[in-house]
Amino acid sequence: MKQQLSLAEARRTALAAQGFARPRPQSPTARHLGGAIARMGALQIDSVNVFARSHYVPLFSRLGPYDTARLDRLVLRHGANGRPRATGAYFEYLGHEATFLPVEDWPLWRFRMDAMRAKYGGPGSWYAENAATVEWVRAELASRGPLRPAQIESDAHRGARGPWWDWDVVKRALEMMWRFGEVAIAGRRGFERRYGLTEQVIPAALLDVEVSSEDAIRELMRRAARASGVATASDLADYYRIRDRRAVLAAVHELVDAGELAPVAVEGWNRGSSPLPAWAHRDATLPRRITAATVLTPFDPVVWFRERAERLFDFDYRIEIYTPADRRRYGYYSLPVLVDDRIVGRVDLKADRPASTLRVQSAWWEAGVPAATAERVATALREAAAWQGLERISISTWGDATADLAFVMPDAARHERPSVEPSSPEPVPVEGGEPALDPA
Repeated sequence: MKQQLSLAEARRTALAAQGFARPRPQSPTARHLGGAIARMGALQIDSVNVFARSHYVPLFSRLGPYDTARLDRLVLRHGANGRPRATGAYFEYLGHEATFLPVEDWPLWRFRMDAMRAKYGGPGSWYAENAATVEWVRAELASRGPLRPAQIESDAHRGARGPWWDWDVVKRALEMMWRFGEVAIAGRRGFERRYGLTEQVIPAALLDVEVSSEDAIRELMRRAARASGVATASDLADYYRIRDRRAVLAAVHELVDAGELAPVAVEGWNRGSSPLPAWAHRDATLPRRITAATVLTPFDPVVWFRERAERLFDFDYRIEIYTPADRRRYGYYSLPVLVDDRIVGRVDLKADRPASTLRVQSAWWEAGVPAATAERVATALREAAAWQGLERISISTWGDATADLAFVMPDAARHERPSVEPSSPEPVPVEGGEPALDPA
């Protein structure tokens, strides 16, 4: 890797590390899906389902159209018959926000689980004051095996739980036990979680493996660097939400000493008048070009750290699902559009399944985008519609890119800007928005 990179070279390096320099397979298999997740290091989960659930989209962005049932079987512990499996290749935890992570990495996250318990589970805490609820939930799971919350609620209604009974308290108990590593997600039905005691979900051989906080953070920084290609300390820290900057920098220096990271200077990455320290992973590659035309989810590693997205792509990005409808600039759930090594715009997509139509609710260009880009974006939209099984596309009149897209897509319908946009959802503490409890 060069010691000095132009901004375009840094973008290509970052995108190559995320798998965008690889040729797309004609028919993605479970092996392709697993390889893409391994390159990302984590697959973030989010509950919003306007176009497609967020964890499906990064694989589409990298591999093209694929059968999402394959991913369900891979990460949701579904067998070929749709029934839950006892064990799986992935587990869910706070790797970035809520993410799917390789099950063999369970020991790496004990430091975060322990930090969560120390911060939120000690004497005088909500967890301690609701010990009766916690013990009852634990006994339910021990006697009945992994359960959906609705199953626990149903059982509670059949018996007298006493004056302390409160369903919201039980749900919070499950959430806290999950954060502390006492329970694990044993799969989902639809998007509803099944909770099991950790020993019912995680292979026994992993439960007693001890990894120190220092070793865990070093390994996570190694993986963040490999997934980033080129990165600053803030980029690396955010990848797995490591708040301890001193530990992050110590890990970076150890990886430099080991020859796994090398300092680089990136054009325009400055702090005041001084270059912003950055490092490249030893396996990072610098392709001559990136050939891509696709949409990204807001929770794709390419853009999930907004400071990095602005530094790499000059892309100022915020999702607006929590912004009141009358104050939204780009739409409810705008998706960045990647063409080659640039983010060229954003589109607010909605899958209108009853009408079998992909609705482009708004579309916007970034500054300086060539006119020919509209054809590439049109191809990406057609591919997205086909992947979702939608037969038609309709383009609204809202946004400075809509006329260009309509011109190159004469077969698309047109519609006015929606008069009623979705309202802001209730914040979800784990699967979308800022977490109620910060990772350690």
